[in-house]
Amino acid sequence: MAMRVMAYPRYAALGASSRIRWLQFLPELRRLGLDIDVSPLLDDEYLRRKYAGRPTPVAIARAYAGRAAVVLARRDSADVVWIEKELWPWAPAWLERLAWGRRPVVLDYDDAVFHSYDLHRSGVARALFGGKIDRLMRAAALVVAGNDYLAQRARQAGAPRVEVLPTVVDLQRYAVAARPSEVDGPLRIGWIGSPATIDYMRLLAAPLAALATKRRIVLRLIGATLDLPGVPTEHVPWTEAGEVQAIAELDVGVMPLPDSPWERGKCGYKLVQYLACGVPVVASPVGVNTKIVQPGQNGFLAATDAEWVEALTCLADDAALRRRLGAQGRALVESRYSLQVAAPKLAAWLQELGARR
Repeated sequence: MAMRVMAYPRYAALGASSRIRWLQFLPELRRLGLDIDVSPLLDDEYLRRKYAGRPTPVAIARAYAGRAAVVLARRDSADVVWIEKELWPWAPAWLERLAWGRRPVVLDYDDAVFHSYDLHRSGVARALFGGKIDRLMRAAALVVAGNDYLAQRARQAGAPRVEVLPTVVDLQRYAVAARPSEVDGPLRIGWIGSPATIDYMRLLAAPLAALATKRRIVLRLIGATLDLPGVPTEHVPWTEAGEVQAIAELDVGVMPLPDSPWERGKCGYKLVQYLACGVPVVASPVGVNTKIVQPGQNGFLAATDAEWVEALTCLADDAALRRRLGAQGRALVESRYSLQVAAPKLAAWLQELGARR
């Protein structure tokens, strides 16, 4: 009989974190012998309304009640419970632990969600919820962290077992393609993300404007819109079917970030996407970026405006360098940041916990 896993991601397919760290694993985990029942907290319609600026408090209340009903109905039917971050944001830790029952629980983190509580501007929120995630980590059978920053927090919280599993791509979906500028045209510098994170690109307003006065460039924004003065820009709507092609047509992928606690918890997924397509990268030296980006081997790290201009100019002027860095980036993804490498590890951890029960 297959081991049964009850999975509680935060979102359905439109939510990037749930889609990448959860849903893309399901076919391979099932092939490896796990029976997984998935119940998202928030559906795609919620995210569509959120990105359109239409808050949905009624939908959130309905989602919380729906999850409570599912948790109670299936409380004793699984061998392992697999939760993305927490069952209910802004619910007390004791309520979540009560809902777990006596089944082994795996918590997965790809963001520093604990900083939503312990660094909240409200003192009341910090007092009530500042230690919530630490208490959940301490009570879980296993914490799976997307990077070392998150893993260290789990260890400090007293989690009995912590494993690092980076955010990965499915190599069967990602391919290396010829770059447009190697034939003719401007250097295509790209960024992929959501409306919730597009403001990070404002960090590159001055460097890109300066570069545009010296080189032919175009900025491709995939999944969100932003106008930067003096920077030729094209906007590409995100679709799951089209994202790989949109990335594969880039010459350089970028990931600017401020150096702050929340950003140190990010897992660098867009860097992995670029490199999987053989696209060299330039990124801020923040958090896991410093582990993924190997300067001079698959891209460059840039902390100041001058460093950003220097790195992008270097790549703009040398197509052979772009090809070499891109090829080495693809090799890194194949060895460390692929679904094909990560899924067997995750399956083994879930099976081990289920067998103990």
